[in-house]
Amino acid sequence: MANSHCLENPLTLTPTCGAETVQVFGRLNTYVTGPSDSKLAILLISDVFGYEAPLFRKLADKVAAAGFLVVTPDFFYGYEDAKPVIAALRRKGVSAIGAAGFCWGDTEISSLASESGKMAVQLASSDDIQAAVLLHPGRMTDDEVNGKIPVAILGAEIDHATPPEQVKHFGEILSSKSEIDCLVKVFFGVSHGWSVRYNIEDESAVKSAEEAHENMLNWFTKHVK
Repeated sequence: MANSHCLENPLTLTPTCGAETVQVFGRLNTYVTGPSDSKLAILLISDVFGYEAPLFRKLADKVAAAGFLVVTPDFFYGYEDAKPVIAALRRKGVSAIGAAGFCWGDTEISSLASESGKMAVQLASSDDIQAAVLLHPGRMTDDEVNGKIPVAILGAEIDHATPPEQVKHFGEILSSKSEIDCLVKVFFGVSHGWSVRYNIEDESAVKSAEEAHENMLNWFTKHVK
């Protein structure tokens, strides 16, 4: 079950795309979109509402439209490990990979869920990918924010999991490594989950989400090449 902070900004259920591109990828059911022959790939790790959430898949399609091969595995009902997915991308000839992750809250998937929910953070401390973006991330420690690659953190003003002062603190940690590019930004007037769980009838909410999407895309365009 999600933390209360994840449920404060509920899921929009308006359908946006079909499931015809779901395939087994890296041993997991995965929504795959974008040019299959692209040498650049993005691993999108869903928030607590899973890889079938309509607005999440719409975001995957938006990233794919920029020329990336995008994979969004169903980590909740399979191996909670990104390495098989990354290995499958490498076998396809992908030369550069970016990863974006969202908060998983506190789940009851397994005893490992609290760690696996920080998958993008863990990948950022490895050599498996070239860049990472953390959008309204869940709770993290200073030691976990120890990126070896370019990392962007996009936070919300109204967020009990990772409040603005914590986001800024993580920014200071990342900025101390002058040789590694970083971006830290707090979006004002929005709540935890705003980038993938927004009211499509609310012009302001859509604008804030799209700004976050643009920031993420710009980060990947800059570093995944």
